[in-house]
Amino acid sequence: MYAYNQDENVGGDALDYGLSAASETHELTKKMIRKRIKRAQIQKEQAKAATEATKQSSKATAEVSKKAAEEAAKIAKELFDAARKAIQTIIEFLIENPVVLVAIIVIVALFLVFQAFKVEILTMFGSMSETTVAGTYTAYDEDIIGVNSDYNKLEKELRKTINNTETDFPGYDEYEYQLEEIGHNPYELISYLTAVYENFTRRGMKEVIKELFNLQYNLSYSSREETRYRTVTKYGIENGEVYSYQEIESYTVSILTVKLNNRGLGKVIEGKPLTEVQRARYNVLLETKGNKPDLFEDLYTDVEIPEDLEVPPEALTDQTFAAMIAEGEKYLGRAYVWGGSSPSTGFDCSGFVCWVLNHSGWSVGRTDCNGLKAKCTVVSAEEAKPGDLIFFKGTQRNKAGATHVGIYCGDGIMLHCGNPIQYTSINTNYYKKHFLCYGRLP
Repeated sequence: MYAYNQDENVGGDALDYGLSAASETHELTKKMIRKRIKRAQIQKEQAKAATEATKQSSKATAEVSKKAAEEAAKIAKELFDAARKAIQTIIEFLIENPVVLVAIIVIVALFLVFQAFKVEILTMFGSMSETTVAGTYTAYDEDIIGVNSDYNKLEKELRKTINNTETDFPGYDEYEYQLEEIGHNPYELISYLTAVYENFTRRGMKEVIKELFNLQYNLSYSSREETRYRTVTKYGIENGEVYSYQEIESYTVSILTVKLNNRGLGKVIEGKPLTEVQRARYNVLLETKGNKPDLFEDLYTDVEIPEDLEVPPEALTDQTFAAMIAEGEKYLGRAYVWGGSSPSTGFDCSGFVCWVLNHSGWSVGRTDCNGLKAKCTVVSAEEAKPGDLIFFKGTQRNKAGATHVGIYCGDGIMLHCGNPIQYTSINTNYYKKHFLCYGRLP
């Protein structure tokens, strides 16, 4: 077996600065299935996530403000010592000069009020400054965008390597592809780099992102031979006449399996030995998107809030489609996870659709959007029916073909793994802009 990530040369050039681097169906009744979308479930999951984020944010704020609080305490102590000395001097002076007592009291009172106000202002603005920095990317935008571009180039090179399999490994009778989605959340990448390296540069992060990339993806090749049997027609001559007969013969097929695992960049970062402060800082940066929410346009970086949509009740009379919906609705409200393909790991868009299909009558394995599209027959919008798949393009940079997939439910509704898994109208401007086609599985 050959492992792509073991080759130090693969994708290495893509990192050089400035280069082009890189079940029988269960008895499901109409009454059981016909229901409103589980919006409350989604909101519960989102509220839980928001609460956890708030806890992390508060923890990070306390950590990054600690230094400011210590400085304020130091200043306060110095002022107290200075004030004590001043009071001693004033007392001695007043004993000798009682005439100026009133004037001195007024001056000292004003002075102390001013100093207390000054300390309060400095402490407040110092804490505000530290908190703002904690949630802000500190590197230059060109370096941030450049680093993410280099990571995209590595992913592009990985796609190219997979696409060239049959050229690079010729001579096999069949090629099997078990591919998880290629892609990452750019805000996870930049939040991690900021938490660990602060105001990083593009050039300085080449080896760092190569390491992250190799931890996120594992591309491997394995070969095997299978003995199969077929019926063939043969001919013979008897008594001067030609006759035919059938015979079963065996033959051998050589197969190359290409497997891509995407652990997910978020999972990779979870496994990194960050300090408590770095981990809290990362969570805050991810929540705030570095105070630069419009820096990237990749899909899944924004949370979508679904409308109160409902699957057409008449569509649920189809037992196959009803089984798909019953399985898919188990996971409503789950957050998107890059490369996820099961309830235990979470789902990405193709991982979710593959899981639903594999648990409602089909056997499609684990493949990406283009792999699912290849298994389908393209149908027109007029022919599309509940249970068909719907594909979109251009929702991820530097990726051709289908880049997002959902399960069409009829009436302009799809069930898909957005962020979170939810029902969504396909008639929004965004999905109209990126629509590719409908596909029907055999």
